Amino acid sequence: MVSVRLLVLFLFNVSLVGSQPTQSSQQVSSPPHPAGEQSPLDPSSLSFPWSRLRLPRYIIPLHYHLFLHPNLTSLSFTGSVQIQIDVQNNTNWVVLHSKGLQISKATILDQNLAHLSDQVLPVLHNPSHEQIGIFSPRVLSSGQKYFLYIEFEAELVEGFYGFYKSTYRTSQGETRTLASTHFEPTSARMAFPCFDEPNFKANFSVRIRRSPEYISLSNMPVVKTVEVNGGLLEDQFAESVKMSTYLVAFVICDFKSVTGTTSSGVQVSIYAVPEKWQQTHYALEVAVKMLDFYEDYFNIRYPLPKQDLIAIPDFQSGAMENWGLTTYRETSLLYDPLTSSVSDKLWVTMVIGHELAHQWFGNLVTMEWWNDIWLNEGFARYMEYISVEATYPDLKVEEYLLHTCFAAVGLDSLNSSRPISSPAENPTQIKEMFDTVSYDKGACVLHMLRHFLTDEVFQSGIVRYLRKYSYKNAHNQDLWDSLANTCSEEDFISGKHCYNSGQATKNAYLFAGEHLDLTAMMNTWTLQKGIPLVTVTRKGPRLLLRQDRFLRTVMPSDPLWSSFQKDFLWHIPLTYKTDVSGTIHRHLMTSPTDSIHIGEEASWVKVNTDMTGFYVVHYEEGGWDVMAKLLRENHTALSYKDRTQLIHNAFQLVTAGHLPLNKALDLIGYLKKEMHTVPLLEGLGYLEAFYHIIEKRDELDLTQNLGMYILQFFRAVIDQQTWSDSGSVSERRLRSEVLSLACHLDYPPCLERARQRFKDWLQSNGTLNPPTDVAETVFSVGAQDDHGWASLLSTYKTSLSAAQKHKILFALTSSKDSNKLQRLLDLGLEGKVIRSQDLSSLILMVARNSRGCNLAWNFVKKNWDTLVQKFQLGSFCIRNIIIGTTGQFSSQEELNEVQLFFESIKEQASQLRATQVALDNVQKNVRWVQRNLETLRNWLNEQMQ
Repeated sequence: MVSVRLLVLFLFNVSLVGSQPTQSSQQVSSPPHPAGEQSPLDPSSLSFPWSRLRLPRYIIPLHYHLFLHPNLTSLSFTGSVQIQIDVQNNTNWVVLHSKGLQISKATILDQNLAHLSDQVLPVLHNPSHEQIGIFSPRVLSSGQKYFLYIEFEAELVEGFYGFYKSTYRTSQGETRTLASTHFEPTSARMAFPCFDEPNFKANFSVRIRRSPEYISLSNMPVVKTVEVNGGLLEDQFAESVKMSTYLVAFVICDFKSVTGTTSSGVQVSIYAVPEKWQQTHYALEVAVKMLDFYEDYFNIRYPLPKQDLIAIPDFQSGAMENWGLTTYRETSLLYDPLTSSVSDKLWVTMVIGHELAHQWFGNLVTMEWWNDIWLNEGFARYMEYISVEATYPDLKVEEYLLHTCFAAVGLDSLNSSRPISSPAENPTQIKEMFDTVSYDKGACVLHMLRHFLTDEVFQSGIVRYLRKYSYKNAHNQDLWDSLANTCSEEDFISGKHCYNSGQATKNAYLFAGEHLDLTAMMNTWTLQKGIPLVTVTRKGPRLLLRQDRFLRTVMPSDPLWSSFQKDFLWHIPLTYKTDVSGTIHRHLMTSPTDSIHIGEEASWVKVNTDMTGFYVVHYEEGGWDVMAKLLRENHTALSYKDRTQLIHNAFQLVTAGHLPLNKALDLIGYLKKEMHTVPLLEGLGYLEAFYHIIEKRDELDLTQNLGMYILQFFRAVIDQQTWSDSGSVSERRLRSEVLSLACHLDYPPCLERARQRFKDWLQSNGTLNPPTDVAETVFSVGAQDDHGWASLLSTYKTSLSAAQKHKILFALTSSKDSNKLQRLLDLGLEGKVIRSQDLSSLILMVARNSRGCNLAWNFVKKNWDTLVQKFQLGSFCIRNIIIGTTGQFSSQEELNEVQLFFESIKEQASQLRATQVALDNVQKNVRWVQRNLETLRNWLNEQMQ
């Protein structure tokens, strides 16, 4: 029972330390000069003991006792942390992370809580590595445990990382303040000194002092609240499970909540600003359903007694998976039936699905280091689709998975892409890992793997993975081993290996008659960048196959082509269908060229069935003509996913120089007969993208001709849309997209209906909301005159619906008045009327407007330093701003200008992958225009005759 007694003593002491910091050190006595101690050292005579970015491995944190007292009036906080550490090498130094904290005191105690020194311990700082070193004159002995005690204080941060302040306004105009945290990836060190790396997992016992008008939340439930001096209250939270520092969270606010319980007894609560409490009910329903689903799917109980979801008014990303206290943007959690569209509803559902998937993937099992962040984010992105499809089938989430993979293709076909698993050492590099490759490509590679292994094998493999590595850290290889291993769960968990000769046949998945080395296969997808292009040629009864790296930035005719192809090879799980069989055929392609027997009688073959594989397909020697004919004559012979993929691949191949533009345009000629939303929007999306690029180039005749062609070609679809919220999710999505484009192209019947709806909304003083699916279009048409624009801005300032505010902001940025657009950018920079969290979205919205494109780019150049200060270098906001504002540039002059700007910020630009992605994108656009503009002009002239 010694350990129990020690724990009680420890808890008691920490409570004294936290509440009476100056007295506590006097109460724990120690001899004046303990044995083995050197005489006190002047800190200036010490040099920082550690030169690496990553912390030493020989001191392991076991348990943090963290006390915090935020003051929401002075916007500062004080705190103390007592960390139990396990020392594994003799040392005089403890090195850990701290950023922006004023350290007032540091001491080290032995296992009996006696001070090792009666001197104030020197604390050295290494700001460039965000580390502090604490010197103990007495050696810390290998194999011993100690307690590191530190007192600190800091300002609540202005921004979105660390322990930061947020505000909201009540409908009476009163501004209220709260304090919240966002630590991933490297910002726990801004709230308390800690070993801020994902593999230093520990338990956390948190205490928070607050005024009675607030509540405090953390990862675990409150077990006790005590009154302390000055009428303050102190919440003591239950000890957490073992977890990484980036998952610790706390919020001090005056929010209201709604609560429910899962079938296994987990208490789920949704918190929001009091006046938005009514918008929390849908999220509660989703969260309860999702937790039940995941407990069943993973066959592992959610390990905490509660799960809180809270909507923070100022929040940079979409949401954050802190264990037991997930934090969200208001648009990602709140749902208002009067103003939220079906797309908003799907977004909320998917984000909750993503964050709750993380409670297992990421929280229970965490990647060893940030180079494998895709093990967290790729899985959570993919589980969005699996969970929403299972719990809300009517939302048709599977229709969006193709677009996730198309986004991944878009980045991965640039030379500036990166492997899924990539080195990342400093905080900027680590932040850049949270990108399309980790999320979208990660999800699509997992989708391919699931279809390759079958649902059952995939699911049982990830359950094995989660069980074996619970409360631990894992690498890529651990996942492949779990998926490829078929020994019993008990053997597997105990660490036994099942790869002996007797087990070999059990372990080998027979795929097209071959022994599968899953690691070798998956390494080709995670350790090399890029995406394969499979070129298919029909030769009698055989299908000839060739794989190359698919690049949109280097043409096959370019002398550099071969150097960009060197050493790229994938193990591709091919699937294909023909007209003579309903079967999906499979073949594993592991060499640069290959062939398959399909028989003479097949009149067509479609490769990459339903795009379950992450590769692009090119049909050579008349193959695309066969596909175009099939779509014209019998398009339903292919699934809607196959039809969508054909459209996508064709236009991607045009950009890459493998297919003439007119072939791709002829391919989508069948769309007049298309009844499914997804392929329809895919074809329309390319025409719209061309329109936006040409619109910005002052090609008036071409812009007008393309606009007329789109309206003429899709007129039947446009005219059959109702201005309502009726129909299936797919129908409602089609309505939103089609009517938005029709009004943008000045289609008179569309403008007329939108103006009437806007007039009705104005006359009702905003009480008669337009149907949610068309609200953005109605507001955008209304924003074109001064009175409408001013009315929308006024509503934006007072609206309690984040979904409505997003629609209004989009409408305001559609104005053709550049002075209004500049005013919006200035308001965004100021951060009062338009919050800083929405500034990056605002810049992109202005950049999409042909009148705002250069305005937005000049704004970014002029305010670059301020933007970096607000959002941090490497953040997805900075990445989106860089890539988004340059994304529709298509002239050599614009390319030169972008290069000049990046040269002027060389020190920062050299740290960012996003600058190279932006340059690749502009170069791609310049080449597209040079190669395709005349083809498009001639093709349109033929169509309009």
